[in-house]
Amino acid sequence: MQVVPVILCGGSGSRLWPLSRSLYPKQLLRLLGDRSLLQDTVARLSAVPDVSVPLVVCNEAQRFLVAGQLSELGCTAEMILEPEGRNTAPALAVAAHRALRRADADADVLLLVLPADHVIQSVSVFLEAISCARTAAESGALITFGVVPTSPETGYGYIRTRPGSGSVAPVDEFVEKPDAETALRYLRSGSYLWNSGIFLVSARTFLRELEQHAPNIATAALSAVDTGSLEAGYLTLGRDAFVACRKESIDYAVMEKTQHASVVPLAAGWSDVGSFAALLDVSERDAQGNAFRGDVVALDCQDSYVRAESRLVAVAGIDNCIVIETRDAVLVTTRAHAQSVKQLVEAMEGGSRPETRLGREVFRPWGSYDSVDGAPGFQVKRLTVLPGAILSLQLHRHRAEHWIVVSGLARITCDAEVFELGIGAHTFIPRGAQHRIENPGAEVLQIIEVQIGDYLGEDDIVRLDDRYGRQGRTD
Repeated sequence: MQVVPVILCGGSGSRLWPLSRSLYPKQLLRLLGDRSLLQDTVARLSAVPDVSVPLVVCNEAQRFLVAGQLSELGCTAEMILEPEGRNTAPALAVAAHRALRRADADADVLLLVLPADHVIQSVSVFLEAISCARTAAESGALITFGVVPTSPETGYGYIRTRPGSGSVAPVDEFVEKPDAETALRYLRSGSYLWNSGIFLVSARTFLRELEQHAPNIATAALSAVDTGSLEAGYLTLGRDAFVACRKESIDYAVMEKTQHASVVPLAAGWSDVGSFAALLDVSERDAQGNAFRGDVVALDCQDSYVRAESRLVAVAGIDNCIVIETRDAVLVTTRAHAQSVKQLVEAMEGGSRPETRLGREVFRPWGSYDSVDGAPGFQVKRLTVLPGAILSLQLHRHRAEHWIVVSGLARITCDAEVFELGIGAHTFIPRGAQHRIENPGAEVLQIIEVQIGDYLGEDDIVRLDDRYGRQGRTD
């Protein structure tokens, strides 16, 4: 059978706040090198035999961010857009239906299900595990990959199996995240594996098991695909059907109930990078066990992760600490409390803090903008427009804008006039004027934008024409 990768690109990665935000989550971050976790996930697929075009399941709001990162890799993929997250079982169900509709009539395919935010340090070992699993999956087994534990980890679920059962073993039990004492007992027994959330299943087998064990999810997923629309490589799911689907993981919906679950042990340097403590574990460290990123000056520190995104961070005498600086927020905690960052984010969400959703730099299909300064009546932004990109033709009812080009070349539309501005040139856009910015050059364009008006919210945008299909939207 042909292998169809299904990359699950949902999730917010709240334990990695303030690096990860709900609208720019950890799978899109370059945490360990020049590529994001999503890009690393896609790159691993190049050596999988008989692999087809991937299906990437992501939130509708992140479609252009994900597409941009795939384009950087030169990857052709089909994207399935969720109107709202509904956990992994509905996501895999819609992907299974789409994969079967792409295949020949009555054919089946293997779905290689990969979360987009995992680290796998030994790709060759990972590929060997997939090879071991293929025959069993083609015969109807639902394969999960269980990570061979290296420590008594309390942040992962576990899979109990029988030692000595071979490379493909039956699953005896799925176990919830244990306390420290229980995790140590699991480690010493040799009968437990960490639950990775990676699967290899036949599409028809998975859908059959879903219909048996979670029929309402199966019905909703099929309806979401049937009422969706496919255009230019995007499958937009039917909103009403998908939002009505209950939230459920693959484990709860199918794997814990089926009689066909098997596990393949995986010892490939796996991590779900689920906290800053986990990020430190997979980062390159100095002789004192520290990982420093950005402009960091440190003295007498041990086993700490310090990251500076926008300015100098100086630390002294800290052990087992986490310090994260971004343009709009700073996090300081200990490694022992790394899991508590999620509760911090939840508390901030309860207070409607916008910092949980977005950082100061906001990404758009054409590039990004950074809110540099502001007060009642004015706001200053730095716009970064990618080569060849163009903003929507739009107008504002409550504000005027003054643009100054600081790098690159800008092509400006203001009502009926079209003209170009080089470095140091500027122009004024009156309130109500139809306008847009285009970067016709090969270099990144940067513009300082000064907004003046009685209301400066992002919803004061009337889009008249847009390359990215966002007419009527403010994202």
